[in-house]
Amino acid sequence: MIPLHPQRVPGHPDRLRWIIPTGVLTVTGTIAEAPAPLAALVNDGTLAEITVEPAAVVTRLGEDRSWPCEGARVRTALHTALADPTGWVPDDRGHPPGDDALLETLVRDLLTGPVGDFARSHGGTIDLIGVRAGVVTVRLGGACHGCPAAWITLHQRLERQLRRRHPGLREVRNVASSACFTKEITARRNV
Repeated sequence: MIPLHPQRVPGHPDRLRWIIPTGVLTVTGTIAEAPAPLAALVNDGTLAEITVEPAAVVTRLGEDRSWPCEGARVRTALHTALADPTGWVPDDRGHPPGDDALLETLVRDLLTGPVGDFARSHGGTIDLIGVRAGVVTVRLGGACHGCPAAWITLHQRLERQLRRRHPGLREVRNVASSACFTKEITARRNV
């Protein structure tokens, strides 16, 4: 069973943030469809909204509901739903303004985790420069700088994982790209 730890959301007594291990769910943002146990709670009005963060699920109670009355039901449904990571469908109507902070958190998690580990295992580095309007800017260093396989690392590893977790991602850019490298990326995307 996946461990859950509820936390209050300051200023929002109708919400609980359920802390989960990073990587349990590969989607983020407001959830349009959830696995059956949570969907039932949305359908009966117990929950008004479910949002996934990189290491948490935030649940908002429906009108006239309280955590002392509904908390145990929500916890049980959430435990069951977390066993079905493919049943979580993000709302594709876009992300709210300021969602770059969530995207930045996801990038940092990947760069300190699996994508960064991959680059480091080959003597390279990927540093986050910034996130703005859904565009992630990074700098390749070490063995990654100038490496012909850098495109694969950036787009097949980093970008692909980010798109699965954050549909609002527009692009991943390398600030140290030469004109030749940029043309190569464009050519490969158009194939």
